Amino acid sequence: MPLLAFRRVAMRLAGAAAVLFFVLPASAADPSKLIDTVAAEVIDIVKTKTGADRQAAVRKVMQANFDLPYMTRSALGKYWNQATEEQRARFLTALETAEARAYSERFGQYEGQTLSLGKVTARPNGITVVDSKLNQATGQPIKLEWEVRDNGQGPRITDVKVEGVSLIMTRRSDFSSYIQNNGGSVEPLIQELEARAKR
Repeated sequence: MPLLAFRRVAMRLAGAAAVLFFVLPASAADPSKLIDTVAAEVIDIVKTKTGADRQAAVRKVMQANFDLPYMTRSALGKYWNQATEEQRARFLTALETAEARAYSERFGQYEGQTLSLGKVTARPNGITVVDSKLNQATGQPIKLEWEVRDNGQGPRITDVKVEGVSLIMTRRSDFSSYIQNNGGSVEPLIQELEARAKR
């Protein structure tokens, strides 16, 4: 199956994100009220929606709180410039849909894990990093780093590192390999994501 590495990291991140949304209190939010807003919205979604309605609602939360255009451009890397405007739009839509489905499914599997927050570091490049650990019932805690920046429309999540591994960089590597193995064109990748979004 293609894109296996991306799927593994995305699903692991989805579980971590579910924990973050459930347990993070407003007093711990930094920067601004981004995380608190996401928490409130997702908790409401989990309580009131199921199936396709839940997936659509999760996608809206992602669109409002993640810098999806930035993340999409970064994930496609050099191939972004090779893609047409139509392909870029399709890629963003397909990736959003596939991820919303993965998150939606994971939210239904929340099993009481807890998240411990660490230090918050503001970098000169405008990125704020929130350190945390995902505490599990069994096994070692998982280290998570959440990167947030203000894109001119308020703070947005731009990347998450799981045990030091960047979701964006994992995507870029996996997507690049897929493109290279399919004639060097972004079209097969877009079609794969579109097909996955419909499964």
